Amino acid sequence: MALGRAFSVAVRALDGQIVEIEAHIEGGLPGVHLVGLPDAALHESRDRVRAAIMNCTDDWPKTRLTLALSPATLPKMGSVYDLALAMSVLSASTKKDWARLEKTVLLGELALDGRVRPVTGILPAVAAAKREGWPTAVVPVDNLAEASLIDGIDVWGVRHLRQLRSWIRGKGSLEPRVDSSPSVQESTVDLADVIGQSQARYAVEVAAAGGHHLMLTGPPGAGKTMLAQRLPGLLPPLSEEEALEVTAIHSVAGLLSNSTPLITGAPFVAPHHTASVAAMVGGGSGLARPGAVSRAHRGVLFLDECAEIATPVLEALRTPLEDGEVRIARRDGVARYPARFQLVLAANPCPCARPDPRDCICGGQEKRRYLGKLSGPLLDRVDLDIQMHALRAGTTAADDGESTAVVRERVAAARAAAAERWRPYGIRTNAEVSGSLLRRRFRLPREVMKPLDLALARGSLSVRGMDRTLRVAWTLADLAGRASPSSDDVTTALSFRQGGRAR
Repeated sequence: MALGRAFSVAVRALDGQIVEIEAHIEGGLPGVHLVGLPDAALHESRDRVRAAIMNCTDDWPKTRLTLALSPATLPKMGSVYDLALAMSVLSASTKKDWARLEKTVLLGELALDGRVRPVTGILPAVAAAKREGWPTAVVPVDNLAEASLIDGIDVWGVRHLRQLRSWIRGKGSLEPRVDSSPSVQESTVDLADVIGQSQARYAVEVAAAGGHHLMLTGPPGAGKTMLAQRLPGLLPPLSEEEALEVTAIHSVAGLLSNSTPLITGAPFVAPHHTASVAAMVGGGSGLARPGAVSRAHRGVLFLDECAEIATPVLEALRTPLEDGEVRIARRDGVARYPARFQLVLAANPCPCARPDPRDCICGGQEKRRYLGKLSGPLLDRVDLDIQMHALRAGTTAADDGESTAVVRERVAAARAAAAERWRPYGIRTNAEVSGSLLRRRFRLPREVMKPLDLALARGSLSVRGMDRTLRVAWTLADLAGRASPSSDDVTTALSFRQGGRAR
């Protein structure tokens, strides 16, 4: 009998857990028995690992082989364990305990000829290994730039099983850590490209300055999509902590670039209006994968033609909008993904969407049904509601809108003022401030609050709506350089919120 072992990492959502892989060779009929709650992809790894070892001039044990993955109660998924499985078998068959193998986590999928293929979730896996105190991680060379984002742990890239076997024995070398500094790319879209729509452009600036949610309603061609696409360009670059968090989500989703994996700018995610609930909030068999709301974390989620989106999909946004995270329960456990994004909704005013409202052929009931998919609780979470109109003659010649660079400076100054004010409470943007903090420690004078009190008395504003209006008012004050909102700021914030639809 012989026993060998190696180590890998199981990734669950954005967390990782070390997995010990043991190979036990004993007398009996030839066969491979894999235990430890493996999924279908991991069951197939028996054939991949056997072919890879045999094609690397090593003999496969011709007796009974048991491969155990611990903890045994943790579901194991994917092909990330191939390298560790192969090295545990080689350790058992040669009856050698290599010192490097005991101090290294191995991540990667094997081809039948021994080549090492990239896998998803490398960033959270290496981060988990570092957190657990492991000194070294070996990853596929195509994932090396991604793994190099984690400091404090030795990271090596491997191309072939033979190369890894030689390195484990102390006779070869692997690819060293690479410089994964992000490349700075200027956006090709500019706010100055949007013709007219001064109110909507100002609303986008306010949304960027405070992190507020936005709804744009208007006829086709008014510029709704153009404005939404230019919102990420107004947002500041992600901090180092935010960049790693966003990059980890895209790593699990398998959307990272091999050359420049670090995401430093605000993501922009625009799913099609036929997207399902699973595509929007996450899902899938086994443990749920991140959806559009998580891929838009620290960025913008743009839902064009939102009136055409299925009602269950829209209602699934309510919890992420309020909590800033999504919790998805599946057979193999609960996956928690962060989902603190800015929502931008865009819709036509009615199904026919004629540029001139006088040409509309839709009846009143048809119009109400069209936008009726947007429920009151969902609209109550939207801070800025803007009605856009078709451009008039002469607008093109007279328009000289500000560029993204100019507006971005004002947004940065407003965000800096908000961050300084909320720093003692661990908050960075006005949109994240709790209602209790606004109403107690930062309560405005009675005269300033008068427009909100009247709206509450009329029943046209909920308590949540009042809190969100106050957050917008603080953003308006930050943009104007004032220490606190004035009565005009509160009135303007209330008019932005109502947008012609009393809420």
